[in-house]
Amino acid sequence: MDRRLFLGLTAAAGAVGSLGLSPARAATPDGARNVVLVHGLFADGSCWTDVIARLQGNGLNVTAVQNPLTTLEESVAAVQRVLAQQDGPTVLVGHSFAGMIVTEAGIDPKVSALVYVAARAPDAGEDYPALAKTYPTPPASAGIVFDGEYGRLTQDAFLHDFAGDVPEARAKVLYAVQEPFRKSLLAGKTTHAAWRSKPSFYAVSTDDRTINPDLQRFMAKRMNATTIEVKASHVSLISQPDTIANLILKASGRQ
Repeated sequence: MDRRLFLGLTAAAGAVGSLGLSPARAATPDGARNVVLVHGLFADGSCWTDVIARLQGNGLNVTAVQNPLTTLEESVAAVQRVLAQQDGPTVLVGHSFAGMIVTEAGIDPKVSALVYVAARAPDAGEDYPALAKTYPTPPASAGIVFDGEYGRLTQDAFLHDFAGDVPEARAKVLYAVQEPFRKSLLAGKTTHAAWRSKPSFYAVSTDDRTINPDLQRFMAKRMNATTIEVKASHVSLISQPDTIANLILKASGRQ
């Protein structure tokens, strides 16, 4: 090998190492024309409306999964059915609890990159509730009420702790369409951690009252994610859709 070429490759490898990334993880994700969006608790697929419009305006094929919020296995299966319909490289995006689903379903070979929006990002087999307890409990947790096996947020908690930076009139509409979740959903554990092998991106919500921002930072750092900090409530995808859409565009290789 030419000595100059050898030295150039050695320097490039050193630069990757200085960023704390492995060479495979540091690579730019393959270009993707598909995006699959997954919502979390207290929401339905319509929470992605403003992000969808921006992604479609950039020529991407976008699908929002209607997450059943019943069990982790059934939620992952819903995403897998949508991924099977994609025609090539796909960016898989999860908000909030959907980070569990993205982490599990993201091993699909069609998934070229993962995007976490104020989302859970467990390791394989990790007890996420135990991890969350190592950080101060966010205020929204006190607003969860159950009717038998199904839980939801009270209106006060939804308006102030979940969607605190969304205009009240719109937040009330979002509250009206929140999908109750089954208690058994919270017991699920991932068996895979797709972020260990796929390029990952994370949007931390700095004013989050639903998932502790420092917990988000810990998870983003652990996965060596390309990370942005957004001065937003838990629902940055609604209050700051341009920022979230731009991060997804970056993950798709279009920026």
